[in-house]
Formats: sequence, structure tokens, C-alpha cells
Amino acid sequence: MKYIAAVILPFLLISCASEETPEVLDPQEVFWSNLMEHCNEAFPGGLTHEPPGDEMLTGTELLIAHFRECDEDTLKIPFHIEIEDTDEWDRSRTWVFIRHEDALEIRHDHRNPDGTEDEDNTWYGGFTETPGSESYQEFIYHGREDPDGKRLGWRIEIYPDERYTYGTIRGDEWTWRVDFDLTEEIDAPPAPWGHE
Repeated sequence: MKYIAAVILPFLLISCASEETPEVLDPQEVFWSNLMEHCNEAFPGGLTHEPPGDEMLTGTELLIAHFRECDEDTLKIPFHIEIEDTDEWDRSRTWVFIRHEDALEIRHDHRNPDGTEDEDNTWYGGFTETPGSESYQEFIYHGREDPDGKRLGWRIEIYPDERYTYGTIRGDEWTWRVDFDLTEEIDAPPAPWGHE
């Protein structure tokens, strides 16, 4: 019996040692997969935070995020804004996420109603500078500096089948934020301006 144990034990040890260690996934890869999970789906949302004096939104209009154009390294999410007391929509904005080998990038594609680029205010954005987490990433904006030296940028949160959040940050604080309910898929809106 001792002889059998002596023969079998080394093989057991070799077998255990050869088992692959579970792969540790890059948080940005998981975050990207979480975004892509909702491709071709649209969701309603609303304003949840804005700074005093900001009049871009009233907080009562319907907002729509449409995960519309997805490929391996680019995701475009048009941001549709209901114009209150009318039957019209502002379809000028599209959030563009780009996956690079060592970072993620966000850009803002702003268009005029005729589809041309808004020359004064388009394609601004930033890159991630840390691994972030599976559920959120921060994109730092280096085109503008805060007087107090705090970093400025955007924070994106994604909890599949629960919530998608887009917002601007100053340091660790939200300065502007909109949330979308991923439990309530709605009909896809028309194409954003310039993306027919």
C-alpha cells in the first residue's frame, strides 16, 4: 500500500501543479463587454444632477441613450434630448467610445441639424489613465484646467440590465449627470444628425 501511494502521489502533485490558474480579466475589458452587451438597444433616462445655473436641461424632459453602432473597438451611443412642449428632438450628440491597446477613449460628436459637424464644439474628450473598474471608468480631459488643480473629465458607469450613467466630474465629484434605466428597453429612435 505504501508503495502504491509513493507511485501515485507524484502524479497527483504534477496534475495539481499543471492546472491553469484562473484568468484575471482586465477591468477595462469587462467594462467594454458590459457596454457592448446592450448593442442595438435604446433606453430612457433623465437628468439626476447639474450645477447651479446650468440650463442645458430642465430635468423633466425624456432622454434616450441608443447603443447604436458597435464594432470590435468602437461604440457609438447617440444621446437624444426631448425638446419640451414640442414634438421635436435634439439629436445632435453622439458619445463615441474607442478601445485602444492600453486605454479607453471617449469623444463627443456634435452635429448640426443638416448633419454637418458643429465646428465650435465637437470631438472633444479624453482617455482613461487608470484601470478603473468593471462598472466604471473615468476619462480625463486635458484641454481645460480647474482653478483648484482638480482633474476634470467624464465618468461612465455601466451595470448591465440595471443602469447606464454618463456624467462630468471635478475631482471625485459629479458636476453633471444623466442616468438611463437598462431594465426598460424602448423602441430605437431615428438616427442622430449626420449618422443616417
